[in-house]
Amino acid sequence: MELKPTESELEILQVIWKKGQCTVRDVHEELAKSKDAGYTTTLKLMQIMADKGLVKRDTNAKTHLYTAVISREQAQNTALDKILDTVFKGSTADLVIQALGQHRASSDEIDAIKKYLQQFEGKD
Repeated sequence: MELKPTESELEILQVIWKKGQCTVRDVHEELAKSKDAGYTTTLKLMQIMADKGLVKRDTNAKTHLYTAVISREQAQNTALDKILDTVFKGSTADLVIQALGQHRASSDEIDAIKKYLQQFEGKD
């Protein structure tokens, strides 16, 4: 079964990926820096995420610690597949052109893209 985190769940996962493992308070304090997030809302979301299998909850200590079950790469692939299918009707070229047209890539990023594309040259 493919795990599909919501936008709010992805925000929580970003914090957990950055810190490794977190309490609800850790996540809440990080989210509160950029948005108005209630502690009980964060708690409920993290409980739902544990039920869905997105995070694992260690209940051995008084304060429960959460770790991500889904990797950043898995989440990126799931989100990208959804965007590619629903917004770009499966066209990888349209997605890349839109991404590069909307956001200025650094010269290092452009070099990395060129290097990646060279792997496909000559292949049918």
